[in-house]
Amino acid sequence: MSIKNKAVFLDRDGVLNQEMGDYVRRFEDFHILNNFDALKALQSKGYLLIVATNQGGLAKGWYTEDELAKMHTYLKAEYQKRGVVITDIFYCPHHPDFTGDCDCRKPKPGLLLQGIEKYNIDPSKSYFIGDRDRDIEAATAAGVKGILVDSDQPLSEVLGMID
Repeated sequence: MSIKNKAVFLDRDGVLNQEMGDYVRRFEDFHILNNFDALKALQSKGYLLIVATNQGGLAKGWYTEDELAKMHTYLKAEYQKRGVVITDIFYCPHHPDFTGDCDCRKPKPGLLLQGIEKYNIDPSKSYFIGDRDRDIEAATAAGVKGILVDSDQPLSEVLGMID
């Protein structure tokens, strides 16, 4: 039996980057929050860092996959410069008003379940940090411990909640 990994899943908007109304639509508006030290501390405890984010603005046509890829490449590179590895980014491109129902849009657990399967993660030893109730609902549905943060709260304040 192989040893399973543990992970901290992270919502993107309001946790890793500044919330901009409903959606960050342009790369120019994508501003990373200074949570480098907190994520480095989690990484040093052996956690994989995985982003799980709803990106319904894609379904609405507010931005393109290319624009989103630019944001995610930049996010990973900025953290990498500071010694933090973001293992993966899972996103839901759907919006119920435009594409109908799906299994990946939070509060459903699909994005977390993708990460759990792909990286052999033990949900009982993992966490999801988000700034909305739907993030916590997704965590619970995936068997992961949810931690609700205020978008103005530095992640260093929640480090004590994570083993």
